[in-house]
Amino acid sequence: MTAPHPEDPWGDVTAVILAGGLGTRLQPVVGDRPKGLAAVAGRPFLAHLMDQLSTQGIRRVVVSTGHGAGQIREALGGAFGGMSVGYARETQPLGTGGALQLAALGIASPTLLVLNGDSFCRADLTAFLQDFRRHDRKPALLLVRMPDVSRYGRVECDAAGAIRRFEEKAAASGAGWINAGVYLVDRALAAGIPAGRAVSLEREVFPTWIASGLRGYPCDAAFLDIGTPESYARAADFFAPAGDVERAHADH
Repeated sequence: MTAPHPEDPWGDVTAVILAGGLGTRLQPVVGDRPKGLAAVAGRPFLAHLMDQLSTQGIRRVVVSTGHGAGQIREALGGAFGGMSVGYARETQPLGTGGALQLAALGIASPTLLVLNGDSFCRADLTAFLQDFRRHDRKPALLLVRMPDVSRYGRVECDAAGAIRRFEEKAAASGAGWINAGVYLVDRALAAGIPAGRAVSLEREVFPTWIASGLRGYPCDAAFLDIGTPESYARAADFFAPAGDVERAHADH
């Protein structure tokens, strides 16, 4: 395989956004819309993710859909910010792992940048990609440090960056590194996830990938998820210009 041109680091990469979840916890505030179409700062949440990908120079995106698939396709269309947009639709709930496996089967690119469709990490994705290549394309998770990991669980790495264990939410507390919902993985590895049933990336797949050299990429970047009404209520401030946030806080 030829190395990607340094001026086009994303040439052999397709981004996959996992946006098929039911979003039951958000239904009281967003109704029957899929989580990815929840309005944030006047736009669907997925549009902010797509903006980030376009700004980084990504050219191809596949959106994994399930609940509300038609609504998402109508909102994003076949092109966005200079990127081509395709869709992989679940006919039954497949979980994050099953959704990724299904999407990978229809992608030719050797590398996948995978993003959860209900979270946003303001990280330098190109630096993440460069680190992935420096470490022989070992599967990698973007990590951010949180003052309290109890809602997310903890990711523990050794001194060389290899992930050693995942601590479940129920057992985790205090400060630590969490999974930021952004991954780089070889397409063939993703396509090998068990098919035909619901599979969780977090609980089933990632622990088995530790033996394949699963790595953590710690970064100092702002992180948001909109998975609960409380976190969703903070989303508008996250995407608002800094001056607008300062004025809003002054008004209160």
